[in-house]
Amino acid sequence: MLKLLLTCEHGGNQVPVAYQSLFQEHQEELKSHQGYDIGALELFRELEDLGDISFYAETSRLLVELNRSLHHKRLFSDYTRYLADSDKNFILKNYYYPYRDKVEQLVHDFVMAGRTVLHIAIHSFTPVLNGEERHADIGLLYDPKRKREQAFCREWRQALYKGSPELLVRNNYPYLGISDGLPTYLRKRFKEDEYLGIELEVNQKFPLGDPQRWKEVKNAIRYSLEVALKNKRPDEHEEQVA
Repeated sequence: MLKLLLTCEHGGNQVPVAYQSLFQEHQEELKSHQGYDIGALELFRELEDLGDISFYAETSRLLVELNRSLHHKRLFSDYTRYLADSDKNFILKNYYYPYRDKVEQLVHDFVMAGRTVLHIAIHSFTPVLNGEERHADIGLLYDPKRKREQAFCREWRQALYKGSPELLVRNNYPYLGISDGLPTYLRKRFKEDEYLGIELEVNQKFPLGDPQRWKEVKNAIRYSLEVALKNKRPDEHEEQVA
């Protein structure tokens, strides 16, 4: 049986009081796509009740990058990379590990109960990065070597196109699904028949633009996800009979 786990790694731009002085002159950066994924938590809330379990974070990625591995060069931002090791360890202990360990534990618990986990990590991306326009409305990121991830994204994309043909949906864009991230980490811990990791990326032009259009896009994502999930989960009657 498939269980849906929804997460949002960059839901907010909160900074603990002890480190707010680092950002006194950088409030604009905190409020921008650099500080968090604009609109991602709002989309997460729209989809949350579809999940069997969900988890999110509101700590700014400028404090520590929850979607990066410990070895990644951008684990700490330009504002925190020069902190003393004691401070970095404090941040990891109180903000990084609690989030990462919780998500991994949620997957582990489902797998140990004989379930397969579909993990959808909800993100958003800036329309223009380093002067280059991103040509996509929605990105579905997965590992091409994991056929079940590929198949689910194919069904989801088809459902999106059927319901909202005007949306430009691209696979493994604007990032590769195998780039360093929480799903990539979890794939190393769980087998393909235990864990499917997909990152949903939505263009921030929608939450930053017309509210009605943003509502329509959120509805389109929700509806298409429901369609893609329909044949992956037994209905309540079948589950009770089983």
